[in-house]
Amino acid sequence: MFGNNRQNTVTQDAVMKALSTVQEPELHQDLVTLNMIREVTISGGDVAFTIMLTTPACPLRAQMEQEAIAAVKSLPGVDAVSVRFAADVRQDHRIIGKLNIPVKNIIAVASGKGGVGKSTVSTNLAVSLALDGAKVGVLDADIYGPNIPMMFGLAGRPRIEREKLTPFERYGVEVISMGFLMPEGEAVVWRGPMLHKAIQQLFTDVNWGSLDYLIVDLPPGTGDAQLSLAQSVPLTGGIIVTGPQAVSVSDALRGANAFERLEVPIIGVVENMSGDVFGSGGGQEAAKRLHVDFLARIPLDSQVRAGGDSGEPIVILAPGSATAKAFRDFARVVAAKLSVMNILPEPQLKIV
Repeated sequence: MFGNNRQNTVTQDAVMKALSTVQEPELHQDLVTLNMIREVTISGGDVAFTIMLTTPACPLRAQMEQEAIAAVKSLPGVDAVSVRFAADVRQDHRIIGKLNIPVKNIIAVASGKGGVGKSTVSTNLAVSLALDGAKVGVLDADIYGPNIPMMFGLAGRPRIEREKLTPFERYGVEVISMGFLMPEGEAVVWRGPMLHKAIQQLFTDVNWGSLDYLIVDLPPGTGDAQLSLAQSVPLTGGIIVTGPQAVSVSDALRGANAFERLEVPIIGVVENMSGDVFGSGGGQEAAKRLHVDFLARIPLDSQVRAGGDSGEPIVILAPGSATAKAFRDFARVVAAKLSVMNILPEPQLKIV
């Protein structure tokens, strides 16, 4: 009899009050205020609830789970706590009404110069987010040298349905590229209005699915393509890819300054091909000079080149490798920062 009385003291109000002491680590507000607690059920001394994450690629899921369990277990009468997870990726509201495509966030990946593995970063970022359960697309806006088809191991022409292109799908990622529409090896010399129209059509004339994230792989440099992209679509944020060498800092600065002039928030800097003969530190120095976040250091790995040639991103080809782990962690950091940018009243990641 006493056991039943003890169990009956657990109420939903008590559970919610306990969970209101648990902070979302990135947003610095409690889970209840953020409306992240759903489907609370109580059966005797057993309590279960769902934490609605702001991204399925949340890097701090385990921390929130541990703190939520500890908070509810501290209540009198609670014997066991079960936590489920779901995700509802926050929308960049500037996209609504601007583009008639079902995309929540548009992320531009850029570099000040070629040869730093920008397309490799775009590909592994997209696939990593998809592996964590997000709905992801890649738009290859590198009109002059589209590498995304090779990175994904795709070829041929996309189908046309309802007068729009249907993107290919590989590794859970929707993919479209001008490379699918041009004869192999043909040079593109478009500038100005032609380039602007081509980039705009890759957004609007494609049957994109409902995407949490659309990754846009930009051509290297700071030319017409970047300007056309910023004029065509509201970019949630930009990522600068740089090499590990100190000389690459000036290239990263140029790429970031282009984003700043176009009023695109900078998510941060990623240093690719770090270590071995190339050294390290260029990306971290660039981030310091730009007053933005240093997102990740991706180790140099010969399997990245092999996978790029064969159409297998390293997060698929060698998921247990240090480089694959670095890409997976990088993707989760990016997803978390996008959530912050979409929830806080003012993005805090722009160049100071």
